[in-house]
Amino acid sequence: MSDDVVLSVAGLTKSFGGLQAVRGVDFEVERGAIVGLIGPNGAGKTTTFNMIAGELPPTTGKITLLGEDITGQRTDTLYHKGLMRTFQLSHEYARMTALENLMVAAPNQTGESIWSTWFAGKSVRRRDAEVIDLARDTLEFLGLTHVGEELAGNLSGGQKKLLEIGRTMMNDSKVVLLDEPGAGVNPTLMRKVAEMIEQLNEERGYTFCIIEHDMDMIARLCGKVVVLAEGQVLMEGTMDQVRNDTRVIDAYFGGEVV
Repeated sequence: MSDDVVLSVAGLTKSFGGLQAVRGVDFEVERGAIVGLIGPNGAGKTTTFNMIAGELPPTTGKITLLGEDITGQRTDTLYHKGLMRTFQLSHEYARMTALENLMVAAPNQTGESIWSTWFAGKSVRRRDAEVIDLARDTLEFLGLTHVGEELAGNLSGGQKKLLEIGRTMMNDSKVVLLDEPGAGVNPTLMRKVAEMIEQLNEERGYTFCIIEHDMDMIARLCGKVVVLAEGQVLMEGTMDQVRNDTRVIDAYFGGEVV
């Protein structure tokens, strides 16, 4: 495996009783890349994401992050290794403000320990100030400063998607799995979401793997596209190659060139 590969999936399978949802998926994500994972409904995309992110154990196969075998590791363990994901349906803390939603995503918060609050108050206060500053900087980067004190449950769909991206920034993630960042987002905010992904990629070196049904968004963001069909990799290549591959047209686009 090349040193440039940050995430590798090899021979990944997942069975639910007699149903095999994922059947031997293989692909790699290189450092600094934005890779698209597409396919028709039921192709196994979200199940694959769930296994990579530690939410489901694979039946067989191997997942490697930065050269380390992370197969079957828990989500919280992977969080501290720099692997994070967002969800098709935003998972915000609805009764907390946007600012607070970002603050709880920061690692190494000494105030979470009762012993630290008693015996290391100065370091707790210092870390709390660092987290607040980072959360405010993140809101500014995302263009969400004006809703920082708004309850997250009151935000629009697009603002919630941006907030989820912001949570990955609080941990300086190495690899981010984005599950349909454009779902339920109006066209104006969808462009904003795409711009934020591009900026994080180009300016901060974030590596992304994206599930998305909006092919214009995939074409804009992704240098490599992996196509799943019936739980298997059908092909991978550029978006131009994908659009013109007859197997993809038949399996994904209903036989019509897009």
